[in-house]
Amino acid sequence: MSKQDIKTNLDVDEGEPMKAEVFLPDDYSPAEDEPFMNERQLEYFRHKLLAWRNDLLAGSRDTIEGLQDGTRAIPDVADRASEETDRSLELRTRDRQRKLVAKIDQALRRIDEGEYGYCSVTGEPISLMRLSARPIATMTLEAQERHERREKVHRDD
Repeated sequence: MSKQDIKTNLDVDEGEPMKAEVFLPDDYSPAEDEPFMNERQLEYFRHKLLAWRNDLLAGSRDTIEGLQDGTRAIPDVADRASEETDRSLELRTRDRQRKLVAKIDQALRRIDEGEYGYCSVTGEPISLMRLSARPIATMTLEAQERHERREKVHRDD
């Protein structure tokens, strides 16, 4: 990788160590033939996670605004029940997304700590295909399958 491939911009915040920001081409995607979890790959996944997180938070803000604006008196009992069901479903969805935001934050922390992309159980690299499909993954596919099988066995007891 040449110096032209990776351009850096040093930003210094008070109390924070200097970090080099890696600029990626718009069409970049991680490839198996480059070193695993190099600066470009880490920055790619950081951008992907941040964009996902921002989308979820924007949706949450829209939901809150909608719930605040949507408070109205509906005289028909069936219509009121339907609206309450819709609100309940929307709140459950947002709660799941809140938990997802926490997992995204954990993944971003793992990037900062140099642990991102490696299985929390085996320490092996998680495949780039799996990370691209599920950037919050903490286990290799095999470790995840073993975990789910054990979970199913204990749940059936």
